[in-house]
Amino acid sequence: MAVVDPGPDVEDHVRALLVEVADATTVRVLLTHGHADHAGAARAAADRIGAEVLGPPMPGTVDRVLADGDVTGTDAGRLVAIHTPGHTADHLCFHWPEARALFAGDLLLGRGDTTWVAEYPGCVADYFASLERLRTLDLRVIYPAHGPPIEDPAEAIDRYERHRRERVRQVEEALATLPEADLQRLMELVYGDEVPPGLAGAALRSLGALVEYVQEHGPSREEPRPSR
Repeated sequence: MAVVDPGPDVEDHVRALLVEVADATTVRVLLTHGHADHAGAARAAADRIGAEVLGPPMPGTVDRVLADGDVTGTDAGRLVAIHTPGHTADHLCFHWPEARALFAGDLLLGRGDTTWVAEYPGCVADYFASLERLRTLDLRVIYPAHGPPIEDPAEAIDRYERHRRERVRQVEEALATLPEADLQRLMELVYGDEVPPGLAGAALRSLGALVEYVQEHGPSREEPRPSR
C-alpha cells in the first residue's frame, strides 16, 4: 500500500491511519510537499510500522527523495512522481496511470478556483507551467488533498488557470494606473473588499508574487483558455 500525504501529527489521526494499513505487507508513505497538514504525521506513522517515507527533500522526514518520473509500485498500479512546482518549489503530484487518476496535493483543491501560490520567487510562472503539464496527462479524475474528487480535470485546470491569469491582468492594470503604488494600495485596487477577515497578510504575499510575475514577464499576451 501507499499512503499519500498522511496528514497532521495528531495522535488520534495517526492511530486511525495505522488501522487502515494494518493488513498491508508493505507500506510506503508518499509526500507531495512538506506543509504540516500533509507531512506532519509522516515520520510518526512510518516509524510505528517500519515504512519508508518518499517525497521531496525533507531532511529528518524523507528517507528517499523522489525525482520527476520516479515510480512507486502498489498492488493497484504505479504511482509516478510528477514535479509540479508552484504551491511550493518542490511540490510533487502522483500520477496513477492505471486509473487515469492524479493525486494532486495542493496544486488544485476540490472546491473553488484558487490555491496558495506565493511561497517563493518565480512561483506564479512555475504554477502556470505545472498546470500545462497536467494537460499532457490522460486524466479521468483528480484527487486533491483538500475537498472532494475533481471529476472533470480539464475544466478544473482551465478554471484555475483563468483565475490566476485574471489576477495577473488586474495587477497589470493597477500598475499601469498607479506605477508607484505600494502593495497595500495595489491590494485595494485588485481585491477590493474580497479579502476575508484575517487573510490580509496572505493576500499581500499572493499579490507580491503576482507583481513579481508581471515585472518579470511584462504585459500578458495569453488569453485564459476556454472551458472544455
